[in-house]
Amino acid sequence: MTSSQQPRPETQPLDEKTVADYLRENPEFFQNNASLLADLEIPHSVGPAVSLVEHQVKILRDQNSQLKRKLMDLVQVARDNNRLNERMHQLTLELISTTSLVQLLDTLRDNLLGEFKADTVTLRVTGIPDPLARECDVNSFNPEAPELEHLESFLKSSRPQCGRFKPAQLTYLFGDQSEAIESAALVPLGQKCAFGLLAIGSQNASHFHPGMGTLFLTHLGELLGMLLALHSKKIGVMAPADTDSD
Repeated sequence: MTSSQQPRPETQPLDEKTVADYLRENPEFFQNNASLLADLEIPHSVGPAVSLVEHQVKILRDQNSQLKRKLMDLVQVARDNNRLNERMHQLTLELISTTSLVQLLDTLRDNLLGEFKADTVTLRVTGIPDPLARECDVNSFNPEAPELEHLESFLKSSRPQCGRFKPAQLTYLFGDQSEAIESAALVPLGQKCAFGLLAIGSQNASHFHPGMGTLFLTHLGELLGMLLALHSKKIGVMAPADTDSD
C-alpha cells in the first residue's frame, strides 16, 4: 500500500471547552456566519426549541428584569431613608424644644409609638429618684444590677443592637409585656450607657433585625445622652460619676 492509500487518522471530536474558548476568542465568528444564528437551536426542558437569537433575547430580558427589580429596591430604600431622615429631624426638633425631663421623655415615647410604629417603649435612666421616675414613667438603671449579666455584650460594645432577644433579656427590658415582643432595638443613652438605656419593642418578628442599619439609633442615643446631661444639671440628679457635669 502506498503512502497515498494509507487511511487518514480519525479527527477527535471537539470538547465543549474548546468550542467555548474559540468563540470567546473569536467574537466575530457569528458576524462572519450570521446564518448560523437563525439555524442554531437551544433545546428546552419544557416547550419547543428556540433559536440562539431568541435564547439571547430571553437572557437579556431576564437580566433586564432583574436589574429593574434591583433598581426599584434601591429606589424604595432611598425613599424609606428619606422618610426616616425627615422623621428623625422632626423628632430632634421636638426633643430639644422640651423644657422638662417629663416632657422630654413623654415626647420621645409618643414619637416612637406613633411615627416610628413601635409597640412598646421602655426607658431605664441612671440615678433617677423614685418619685421622679414614677412621674416620668421610667425605670431606674443600675449598672451593677445582676440582671445586666444577660446584656453583657451590649454593655461592652455600647452600640445599638437589633433583633430577637432571649426571654431573660426581654423580661428585664419589657417586664410584663415581654411575652408579646418578637423583636426589639436596644439603644445606649450616652457613652457606655452613662445615662441608661432605651428599649423599643415590636410584636413583628421582622420589624427589628440584625441586618438593619443602626445609624438612626446611634444618633438618637447620642442626642438623648446630651439632653439627659442638660436636665441632670437642672435638677441635680442623674449625673453619672464619669460624666462632666460642670
